[in-house]
Parts: sequence; structure tokens; C-alpha cells
Amino acid sequence: MTLDLTQPSVMGVLNVTPDSFSDGGRYAQIDAACAHAQAMTEAGAKIIDIGGESTRPGAAVVAAAEQLDRVIPVIERIAPTLGAVISIDTSDPVVMREAVGAGAGIINDIRALREPGAMATAVELQVPVVLMHMRGDPATMQQNPDYDDVVAEVAGFLRARLKAAEDAGMARDNLLIDPGFGFGKRLEHNLALLAGLNSLLALGAPVLVGLSRKSMLGALTGAELGERMPAGLAAAVMAVERGAAIVRTHDVAATVQALKLVQAVRLAGKP
Repeated sequence: MTLDLTQPSVMGVLNVTPDSFSDGGRYAQIDAACAHAQAMTEAGAKIIDIGGESTRPGAAVVAAAEQLDRVIPVIERIAPTLGAVISIDTSDPVVMREAVGAGAGIINDIRALREPGAMATAVELQVPVVLMHMRGDPATMQQNPDYDDVVAEVAGFLRARLKAAEDAGMARDNLLIDPGFGFGKRLEHNLALLAGLNSLLALGAPVLVGLSRKSMLGALTGAELGERMPAGLAAAVMAVERGAAIVRTHDVAATVQALKLVQAVRLAGKP
């Protein structure tokens, strides 16, 4: 499968971890993980993002060997028949290499290829890479994050990472960006980023957003973790209307429906 961004696409979240913030442990078993990947694909997900390390606030680093034990059996089983592109959610170059070898077609890196060896590995593999902005790291990122102008600072960081990747030998067509909602940002920062998301389009790379079930939605609505889908759908629609190319979500079927409406209205408005 190849990545097609000719219209907004949904990336389904598959956490094969015991401690992810939303569904930790639910898909830690191979059979459950594979079944969920298939179900999300049938619901309309064009990308399945598989992660073996929780990146929730306060999360500890997981060794490469443990990540591999979690993700590789799942990728190997689903890659031959899954009707979606497989993405590997990792910052570790060893995991990147093994996952792509097993069938992953995208690297989704919250650390934007800043870990030792990650950039060289991505250049060698030459698959699409998502470069995300994060202030600090998951263990500390929510400890009083502060910005003078969050949109400008996030854009500046992503611009620099795009240049670093190109200078290292990455093809520009293989680079995507993610502003990193909830990663080292307070509520007001997340809202400002969503409001100003279209300003990131000037960087010339497709934009991925991940807002599904995030704490910002709970802070605004008072909804508990499992009750945030309506707010998540509203956020997804606003993001796509501001130029997002990919929406990463736990709620695939509902998000696919919402984005079909957005696309239909777009097409209806064209001469």
C-alpha cells in the first residue's frame, strides 16, 4: 500500500501497550491487535499507526527490544493483507528499521528524528516520516510549558526539522509534519494551534493532527476519557477545514463519516 493524500485521510490508532492513556492493555495481545487493525481498515482508515511505547504525559521510555516484541508480530501478521498503510509510532532507529522491514510504510516520530541514529536510519529507509513538535519529553513535557507565540514557535521548529531532514538526504515528498497537540502544551496553546493550523501549510508539507480523546477536550467539555468523541469529531473537522491532510484518531468510523461530509461540501463548492 502507498500513501494517498489526495483527500483527507484517517489514521487509526493501535496501541499495543499496557499503559497508553486511552486504551492501554486492550490490544496488547496479538489476536486482539490484528482484529482491531482489520476493523479500523474496514471502517475506512487509510493508515494504521502501531505503537509499542506509550507517549502519554509522564510515560517512561521503553527499550527497543520491548517495543519490537510488541509491534513486530502484529505488523508481520497484518502487512500481507491489510488494506491500509502501516505506520510505526516510534523514535527508536532500531524499531524503525525492523518495523519497515516487517511491512510498515510510514515512520511516525514524536521526536522528529532527533534521537541518535534516527535521521540516518530514516534517510536509508526512505519511507514517509511524520516530524512532530514536542516541548521536552513525555516524562516532563507537561511541567509548566510556556511559549511567547506557540504557533510561530511550533512552525519554526518544524521548519528547522524539515530542513535538517532534507539536508540529510530525505526526499521532501516523504516528509509530513505534526504540531503535537498535547505534547508540551497547555490548553490555550492547543487552542491557538488549532485556530492557526493553516499557517503551517506554508511549510509545504502535509499536516497530520492527533486530537482524539486528548485532555484538552476534557478540559473544555468536562467529558471523561470515553465520552470525548463528539468534541474530537468537531476538532477533526476544524483541523481538516484548516488544511490538515491526516487525522489520527481512536474513533475511526465516526471520523471517516465526518470527513466524508467535509469533502463532499468542498467538492460541491468547486465550479
